[in-house]
Order: sequence, then structure tokens, then C-alpha cells
Amino acid sequence: MNMPIAHPMLHQWPVTARDTLPLALWSAAEIEAATGGIASHDFQAAGVEMDSRDVKPGDLFVALKGDAMDGHRFIEAAFAKGAVAAIVDRPVDVPHVIVKDTTAALHALAHAARDRAIEAVRIGITGSVGKTGVKEAIFACLDRASRGAAHRSVRSYNNHVGVPLSLARMPARAKFGVFEMGMNHQGEIAPLSAHARPHVALITTIAPAHIENLGSLEAIADEKAQIFTGLVPGGVAIIPADSEFADRMIGHAKACGALVVTFGRAKTADVRLLDAIPAAGGGSLVTADLGDRRICYTIAEPGEHWIVNSLGVMAAVRAAGGDLASAGLALAEMGGLKGRGARHTIAARGGTALLIDESYNANPASMRATLKALSQTPATRRIAVLGSMKELGDFADRFHRQLAEPIVEAGVSHVILVGDEMRALADELGKATAAMLGNSVTFAHCEGPAEAIAALGQFGLAQGDAVLVKGSNSVGLGRLVSHLTETARAPGATGG
Repeated sequence: MNMPIAHPMLHQWPVTARDTLPLALWSAAEIEAATGGIASHDFQAAGVEMDSRDVKPGDLFVALKGDAMDGHRFIEAAFAKGAVAAIVDRPVDVPHVIVKDTTAALHALAHAARDRAIEAVRIGITGSVGKTGVKEAIFACLDRASRGAAHRSVRSYNNHVGVPLSLARMPARAKFGVFEMGMNHQGEIAPLSAHARPHVALITTIAPAHIENLGSLEAIADEKAQIFTGLVPGGVAIIPADSEFADRMIGHAKACGALVVTFGRAKTADVRLLDAIPAAGGGSLVTADLGDRRICYTIAEPGEHWIVNSLGVMAAVRAAGGDLASAGLALAEMGGLKGRGARHTIAARGGTALLIDESYNANPASMRATLKALSQTPATRRIAVLGSMKELGDFADRFHRQLAEPIVEAGVSHVILVGDEMRALADELGKATAAMLGNSVTFAHCEGPAEAIAALGQFGLAQGDAVLVKGSNSVGLGRLVSHLTETARAPGATGG
């Protein structure tokens, strides 16, 4: 019996350079080549981890040494959770690669990952507000367009350890890499950008986060602009046109030889907002001008700050060579992140209430933005649980007191203030009369999250309430969110 001959085209499937790249994240030989170390065994690793508590089966554990902690102490715990090998600076009784310095080895692994991902366009993101949300949005847009070939830093891995670790986790076959970069002090952004060597660098906004250490908004803008120093030749700098420091940041970008793209509401913006109207579900329908075309898309995330954020996202997607249509679909489907806008339906007296989880971080600009978003949220009553804003130094009292006005403008009925720094706002609300504020606001001050849980319980949530929980992460308001979602979740409800 004659068998049919396969179509000739089946024998001519195009082979690209990407097809020759490994499927495993790292082999022992590749780690040796990258770090100059010596492997005890042959192995393949599916991931890279530095915290033994987060190790997954197949991970390479990097035993980092710090001032107060030595990762070598946790090698046994890492292997108990499934690690296949470790990077160490001394002999151990498990598969390993021995190097002179484990931190230097992580950096070398990061650079090797960066350089071997030959197709990957790298995007770096910094800013005082919105870094993680914008990072996740850009990733979602590019991951959809590339059918799963995008990579990004997880959580807020944005410091001197997190950025190299995130790079070391990037697969050789990635088509996009999205990396968040943060700072607390001057001189921290440039080294992070040097690790990533981004093709596109975006600054979300400039606000008084970490002003205690930097001293002024100008200094914050200058430090954030150091992200442009790591751009590859011909790289793109994306800058918020509405910032009072836009020209300052543009100057830094041009000094680095970058192509500048601006975004925002300003008439001069390269990616300019034309119109935004409320969309079903609390988001927005946005129309933007990109210079040579206009685009219309929906954002699932509520709040005016997300309207401008989305313009920066679209600018980054376009600069990276991504697909704008796929980006629009991704933005329409994005949900809030844990601690950064996630919405939960919880049980309340007579029905259900809405819980808005912004418990991960807070500064004056993000407080105002989320309070404004709360004002646009349909609710019978609006309740805010606000934790102290940290790292404001001598500016702390002033910035906390200034929250009184946006609280009233948001139509908040009751406020629970948590932390020492919030005493200034409690004093402001206490001395202000209803006539001065235009509306009366009841409030309570608590020392910590346990008291806040009790105070919210005493106040009592009812059908139709909307509860915003926001504060610096160190205040611990995530405990209150966990309490509400675990004990007061409505039957059949899911987080937003």
C-alpha cells in the first residue's frame, strides 16, 4: 500500500536563532560559564530563588550573604522544598556551584540571562507612584501579544537584589522583559538600570515618596531620571508630560542620548489623552492621540490616575514593538493587584460591602489618587482605613494634615487612622468644623492594625458600604484586609 508523501513545506519549517536556545532556565554548565564557578554535579534548574521559604521544586537556590543573614544557613530548608542545586561560596553536601562571592555570581547570572535572550526587548520602570501596577499592565499587554513569551519581575522585586534576581529568572526564549526599579536613597537607580540595560525606560510620576532621604522633589526627579543612564544606544525614555519636572527629566534623557516620548493630558504630550468617560464596571473608556493615529480602549482599573497610567503603558508597548490592539484587550481584562487596588466583595449587615485593598504602600500622591477613586465608587457610605505614610521626615506632619481636604471631597463618612504619624491628621479633623470642611466626618485613631480591626468592627459595615484600606506596608494593614476577606467574605464572592 502506498503511503501518502508528506507535504514538502512540512520539511521546510523555518529554523530561527531562538529555536537553538535552551528550554531549561539554567544548566550546571551554563551557570559555570556565567559565574566562573565550579559545579559539583550536572543538573538543570527551572527557576532561581534566594529565599528558602519561596523555593519551588526545580529551583536553583542562591545562598546570598548579608550583614545580618547568611543564606548558607538555609540550604537544607531550600532542598527540603525541592531545590535541585545551590550557588555557594563553600563546599556543601548537595549539588552546587561553588563561587568566590554569591552576590557577584547572582549579578553575573543576571547579565548572562540578559545577554542570551537575544530577542527580548527590556523595559525598565520607575517612579514615585504606580510602578508595580504599570509594570504589571505592560507585562499583561506584551504577554498577550507574544502568547506567553513575556517575563517580568514579580511582586516588588525592584532593589539591588530583586532586579538581578528578576533578570536571572528571564528565559532565554523571552521576547520581552519588564523590570521595576525602586529606590530609597540617592545613587540607587543607576546601578539597577545598568543591570537591566533597558531598551525602553519609563517614569510613572514624581511625588514626595522617600523625600525624607532625598530632601526635595527636584532631587527625587533627578534620581528617578538615572534610569536613563542604563538605556541601550537608541533607547526610548518615556516621561510624564504633566509633571512639573518634565523638562528636568527630558534634559536627563537627552543627555543620555535617548529618544524622548512624553505622555499625559498636556497638549505637548506625544501620547495625549483626548477623552475619558466612565465604563461599565468602574473603569474608563479612553481615547488617545499617538501622533500618527488615534486609539480607543477600555481600562478595567478604576480611578483617574489609571487613565494617565494607561497612556504610559501604551507608549511603552509601542516603543517595545508590541501590539496596541492586544494591549487594549489586556487593559480591559486586568484586575486589581493584592495590596494595590484589588477589590473584594465581603459580607456586611443586610448584604454585602466592597473592600478596596491598597494596603501595600502609601505616599501623599497615591493617597489623594485613591481617595479620589473612592469618591467615584458608588456606595451608600464610604469608609477609609488610612495608615501612616512613611519616609516623609520633617514633611510628615504637613503631608498627613493635608489629607483632610481630599477625605472630605471624597465624601468619606468615617475614617479610621492608624499609626503615630496619623495623629496630625486626627488633630486636623478634630479641630476643623463642619462648616470649614463642608461636611462632617467621624474618625477614630488607632495605634496598630489590631486596634483598627476592632474599631472597624465597632463601627459596623452595612449593605452598600465601600471600604478603602491604604497605608505604608510597614503599618501592617494587610492584616486587616486578611481579616475581612477571610472572616467576612460574601458567599460565592471572589476578589476583584
